[in-house]
Amino acid sequence: MTNRPITATRRTLLAAAAGTLAAPATLRAQGQVRLTLGHNAAAGNPRTIAADRMAQLLKERSNGRIDLRVAGAAQLGDDLAVLTGMRTGTVDMSVNSQGPISTVVPELAAFGLPFLFATSQAAYRVIDGTAGQEIARKLEGVGLVSLGWWDNGIRHITNSRRSIRTPADLRGLKIRTPADPSTIDTFQALGAATQQINFSELYVALQQGVVDGQENPLANIQSSKLHEVNRFISLSYHQWQCSPFLASRIAWGRLNEADRKLIAEVGREATAHNRQLMVESDEKLLADYRANPAITVNAVEQDDFRAATAGVLDRWEQKPIGDFVKRLRAAAAA
Repeated sequence: MTNRPITATRRTLLAAAAGTLAAPATLRAQGQVRLTLGHNAAAGNPRTIAADRMAQLLKERSNGRIDLRVAGAAQLGDDLAVLTGMRTGTVDMSVNSQGPISTVVPELAAFGLPFLFATSQAAYRVIDGTAGQEIARKLEGVGLVSLGWWDNGIRHITNSRRSIRTPADLRGLKIRTPADPSTIDTFQALGAATQQINFSELYVALQQGVVDGQENPLANIQSSKLHEVNRFISLSYHQWQCSPFLASRIAWGRLNEADRKLIAEVGREATAHNRQLMVESDEKLLADYRANPAITVNAVEQDDFRAATAGVLDRWEQKPIGDFVKRLRAAAAA
């Protein structure tokens, strides 16, 4: 599936971002700081709500001096385009998916290994510790500043054809996955045919039958209305993923120390807000989906899924990042 043409809105936002970064001296002289944050989540998603709240808090606490412009729903392009923009200094910040970021720091993809974390809270404990600090140092080396690990949720499977109870039910289905190596390996181990499609194009791909199903947390399924084209929701809890909150090191270097401190402080609050919203939305949406007669919700046989994907974790220990994977598995099991 080809990418959609750049819209006028996206062109306008890109031009605004480039103009902001092209004249930092003028902005500093006027006492104004204008920053652009890109993400791919839809309206109403916990990521969107937390990012918008962060922009509001920055404006309030800086007396209107720091203007964070949030461009959601992939208005600045897909995750890889935003990643490139941050590394070249044309995008200031992002809260996007861990898969694209793992193209420059491969260790990050290991957090999405199958059944590594039973709950989001278990993942927070690990990623907020030494493992996350190690990733942050590696991000610094590729021109990115880590400001927090937002929650992209415990993930489940949806499709348009049948309930998924065992791995055998996935055979013959075309499942969209993000361009994330741990997710691709997981679903191939489960017997599905995988295809990578930009999240902004996923609804149409499901509607047109380009793929039969996909996997995402309930919050992403609901905010992007994927349940309208995938009426079977199978609760697999197969993976947790983060949404790294990152700043461009180029943009970060243009800020004074006081502004960096304020942005980091508000960023920590936004991280906590995002996580709270994700937990709350999971509880509410699960109840809503179960009560909806147009949607079929079922639980998978987790023991079968764990057995089918156990080899994925072992194989990842043989990769060049194998030492990190071993330490991450030990931390998750502690």
